[in-house]
Amino acid sequence: MAAIYSDLAGKVVLVTGGASGIGAAISRHFARQGSTVILFDLLRDTGEALAQELTKAGLSAHFQHVDLTDIPALRAGIEHACSTHGRIDVLVSNAAHDERHQTETVTPEYWDQRIAVNLKHQFFAAQAVLPGMRAAKAGVIINFGSTSWLAGQGGMAAYTASKSGVIGLTRSLARDYGADNIRVNAIAPGWIMTERQIEKWLTPEGEEELMRRQCLKRRLDPDEVARFTVFLASDEASACTAQHYIVDGGWV
Repeated sequence: MAAIYSDLAGKVVLVTGGASGIGAAISRHFARQGSTVILFDLLRDTGEALAQELTKAGLSAHFQHVDLTDIPALRAGIEHACSTHGRIDVLVSNAAHDERHQTETVTPEYWDQRIAVNLKHQFFAAQAVLPGMRAAKAGVIINFGSTSWLAGQGGMAAYTASKSGVIGLTRSLARDYGADNIRVNAIAPGWIMTERQIEKWLTPEGEEELMRRQCLKRRLDPDEVARFTVFLASDEASACTAQHYIVDGGWV
């Protein structure tokens, strides 16, 4: 049974990419803490279904269809969430897309799109919630990176470049807004076995290599990342900021 952090009850939590995979697990775990969870995602049917599932369970979850790469739409979505729910206490910038690509085929337009979907929206989401957090003299921002660049993974240079950039963004924001009692951290998941990863990328050869390199000789699931995310947002982690936490079973 997952730990309950009483200080998260009543908090308003925004989860980008909150409809599926790790994001859906994060949304569920915050809702079970008694938080009001707002899910931003392009997956309308999936997001609405998850929000309905949690609502039927007596929890507070609300879906908004938002294209995070459209910065005006992202800003409008956050403005709507704040006007509807009063504020954003916790921002979890989870959304990303680990599409594989060969360096030789990358165009400037493709590069910009990969940065937009994997890094750019994290900055602008933070920019949009920070005024409210500064006014409240409290807030938590959790940016999602990846262990792919730490592991020296190839075949998706634009993705790994984006995810390494998450660390610089996180540490800079933590430095700038620590005086306002705003904590900013990053989480780097390893190879977490979401449905998408299993369907698209997992092969017998890939799993064999993972079990060889990972200290824990088992698959990791999204709930394991979600539980750590909830802890990091809680007052139990009140002294933790400007850090990069790896949740990968000892892979890198």
